[in-house]
Amino acid sequence: MNFRLSARLLALAATLVLTACAVGPDYKTPDTPTQVNFHSAGALAARQATTPVPPLDQWWSGFQDPVLTRIVQRALGQNLDLETSRARVAQARAMARQAGAVLYPEGRLGADVSRQRQSVESPLGKLGSALPGYERNRTVYDVGAAASWEIDVAGGLRRGAEAATADAGAAEAEHAGVQVTVAAEAADAYFRIRGAQRRIVIADDQIRTDSRLLELVRTRQRDGLSATREVAQAEALVAQARTTLPPLRIELQTQLNRLDVLMGATPGTYAAELAALSGDPAVPAISLAGGPSALLRRRPDVIAAERHLAASNARIGVALAEYYPKVSLSALLGFESLSTSQLLTARAFQPSAAAGLRWRLFDFGRVDAEVDQAHGAHAQALAQYRLAMLRATEDVENAIVTLAELEVQSGSLATEVDAHRRARTASEDAYKGGAVSLYEVLDEDRQLLASRDQQARVATDNARAAVAAYRALGGGW
Repeated sequence: MNFRLSARLLALAATLVLTACAVGPDYKTPDTPTQVNFHSAGALAARQATTPVPPLDQWWSGFQDPVLTRIVQRALGQNLDLETSRARVAQARAMARQAGAVLYPEGRLGADVSRQRQSVESPLGKLGSALPGYERNRTVYDVGAAASWEIDVAGGLRRGAEAATADAGAAEAEHAGVQVTVAAEAADAYFRIRGAQRRIVIADDQIRTDSRLLELVRTRQRDGLSATREVAQAEALVAQARTTLPPLRIELQTQLNRLDVLMGATPGTYAAELAALSGDPAVPAISLAGGPSALLRRRPDVIAAERHLAASNARIGVALAEYYPKVSLSALLGFESLSTSQLLTARAFQPSAAAGLRWRLFDFGRVDAEVDQAHGAHAQALAQYRLAMLRATEDVENAIVTLAELEVQSGSLATEVDAHRRARTASEDAYKGGAVSLYEVLDEDRQLLASRDQQARVATDNARAAVAAYRALGGGW
């Protein structure tokens, strides 16, 4: 092909690429109407006025527990799910770079040396062998540079690059979501460990108290002041308190194992660090600034769903581009010679150029189906985006209600435990004086154990509800 014509074709192709519009709809973030404030936001207003609000990307510091802070930071640094997520992000970014590189010409350099022994029985060998100086053995040297370029006339390649870039953004958002999950799961396991430890302490304390009561009843029996039935009742109370320990030990050990795995370690690695029981958790205040609309900018799952929506929108353009012809240009500048001394000379120079056209002219039925499939995938992604937003709002609302109501319950339980403790002491004193039966002492003992155990469970649930609220808000990544 004439090189002047090739240059004109290249100039025309460049003009088409610069001026052509990409087929398919341009992406616009869909409008998602949201309420101004969370319905349950008022339940946390008083706490926000009196308690410091930690930064959202360091929310665990608000519990004022150095052990918790160390555990969450270790989990974020060592968790294997996060390592997997980082690898997915790297893959998605590489795919986006690859999709972008397709828009540009592709160039190659090559060199080849081949040794051949010609058959004298072949047509070429018969002709050549009749000539003087014919040599059956020959070496061919070939060196050259080639370039090819698919001209993105309809913009399908650009839409593909847009889709890959959006997918990379979704992978990054999903990685942030894994960070939020890992931090919340580590904190949740930690508070369940502390809760189990507190309940074990309460059960042990109750066993000691009930054992002292049993000794008192046995002493009274020896003095003829108590019946055998009362001794059996006291023994049953001690046994009942002991039955609460095995489930609590199971809970403690399974949560320790869970936390070790979250920190990327073999179960049992960090158990010794948590042997000493800490005080009750200081539940921090939670800021709901921005209301539900802030979740659109902050919740990783919502961001990922929006990026998947953008990718599906771009793939509509990729499918529509199949209606248009594909134009490609290629060129080769090479040298070929039977000797190295003549390789890089004008006589060995052999350039070539080509233009190609590919058009699925009689394949429109399949292209129609591909376009319909792209539209369907986009409709699915849009529904998933809207659903992600609704679920995000639901998560926050549920977390707020749970946190607020558990705080109310915690206050009532403190009053209940204090009343049961006073009543239990009074009933034991009355029993010693013979004013009441042992049944009343045992009944107060059971109620005191139940209320103290519930108080410990609610304190744990309250801290876990705060963690759930921070998780629902999306963290600060």
